[in-house]
Amino acid sequence: MEYISNTLGNLVEQTAFMNLTFGNLIMIAVACVFLYLAIRHGFEPLLLVPIAFGMLLVNIYPDIMLHAEDAANGTGGLLYYFYVLDEWSILPSLIFLGVGAMTDFGPLIANPKSFLLGAAAQFGIFAAYLGAMAMGFSDKAAAAISIIGGADGPTSIFLAGKLSQTAIMGPIAVAAYSYMSLVPIIQPPIMKLLTTEKERKIKMEQLRPVSKLERILFPIIVTIVVCTILPTTAPLVGMLMLGNLFKESGVVRQLSDTASNALMYIVVILLGTSVGATTSAEAFLNWDTIKIVILGLIAFAFGTAAGVVFGKIMCKATGGKVNPLIGSAGVSAVPMAARVSQKVGAEADPTNFLLMHAMGPNVAGVIGTAVAAGTFMAIFGVK
Repeated sequence: MEYISNTLGNLVEQTAFMNLTFGNLIMIAVACVFLYLAIRHGFEPLLLVPIAFGMLLVNIYPDIMLHAEDAANGTGGLLYYFYVLDEWSILPSLIFLGVGAMTDFGPLIANPKSFLLGAAAQFGIFAAYLGAMAMGFSDKAAAAISIIGGADGPTSIFLAGKLSQTAIMGPIAVAAYSYMSLVPIIQPPIMKLLTTEKERKIKMEQLRPVSKLERILFPIIVTIVVCTILPTTAPLVGMLMLGNLFKESGVVRQLSDTASNALMYIVVILLGTSVGATTSAEAFLNWDTIKIVILGLIAFAFGTAAGVVFGKIMCKATGGKVNPLIGSAGVSAVPMAARVSQKVGAEADPTNFLLMHAMGPNVAGVIGTAVAAGTFMAIFGVK
């Protein structure tokens, strides 16, 4: 009888119920909300589902993120090894390879002025940097946090790792990916607030055709120019442009298909679950995390607003030929931000088609955020 009672007691002690804290319950509830938003409302499920599930797992079974050096047998938890690939900047760079293979830079090539809108939307990054410094974060931590303003999860992880800010990498990554997923909720009110009904109804001229030669030369020229000026951007910009060259060259279809499909989705699973698994209650529920989340939201809002305002300036300068809504797509959330520009424009005029025009600033924003990250690395002497 004693044996049975001891066995049952051991079994009960091994259950998660005996170790769950109030903080764990809060994070489990947050994970369930994220899963609901992703599955029921379709808020970027490819990102939100793995992130939310990683969040769920780590708050039920914390040892799934156990560091190898802390384990009695020297073997870490499953998601810890996924996370190591984040710290080494491998997964963010591979994400950029896949994004490049999926991206059509044609709208940007056809309308180079889109680079200006992509650059304007990076204002949120530098606003967040100043805000983080004002809140007491170190200069490197502030730089890592500020990239959230570009709504670019891979770049946020990349820069946090390069600047040795692994202690706050989890909150930064979760905030960046969460805001990427919530673009359809966050951006429209800002866009409508800063534009008039008349501006939202502006129809833009059809973009000129882009030749195959232009498409092939673009990734090569961008790599040479950007990586020569800022060599520290080579892992991100280089992988982005390599993926795009796979796509546009037409001679390595197998590599293009692999980078944009199988490899991309494998990396998303590894990256999403490991990022979500950094949100244990002990690591996530603190004032620094709350400040990071608030700063990220402010930065993203500033970036969106700056893009729209610059879009209004371009509208005036061109005599009403530019719809200011496409400026909001200058953040790096590809293609979510461009879809939102299209949606808001279509609400004002169902016959208005802005998607391809918005893709120009959108892909310019990806390059712009990587350049901003490279600039911070150059400032701090990181290679």
